[in-house]
Amino acid sequence: MKRTALALIVLASTLTAAPDDDRVAARRIALDLAGAWSNDGFKLRDGHWSGTFKPGEAKLVQVNLYAGNQYWFTLGATDKAKKVAVSIFDENGKAVAFQRHEDGARAAAGFAPTSSGPYIVKVEELDGLPAAFALVYSYK
Repeated sequence: MKRTALALIVLASTLTAAPDDDRVAARRIALDLAGAWSNDGFKLRDGHWSGTFKPGEAKLVQVNLYAGNQYWFTLGATDKAKKVAVSIFDENGKAVAFQRHEDGARAAAGFAPTSSGPYIVKVEELDGLPAAFALVYSYK
């Protein structure tokens, strides 16, 4: 029962609307960085999450991941964001070990789960003004 309630809270609070131009710009930034993972054989997953955030306000996305695969979650934000971050948690909210990449308004987290199931990806703006963001992910 707790898992279901958590999933509903996560999904209901994940996205906030952003102007179309800002969402497109944020997605382009995320895809630009995600291209680095494709050079290592990662395939970009169709779809993305987008919205707006501000410093001190995290957004959560629940994803189902499979053991044996490797993943990169790549975040891009518009230039109003000065520093962003991506973190990964298991279904109970416990942080998992992941590779971190942070570069101003771009960030990514690489992860290879040891068990299949739901995971939570947290995106947050650490510094700057309210900004649009987009999150994409790659797998292999």
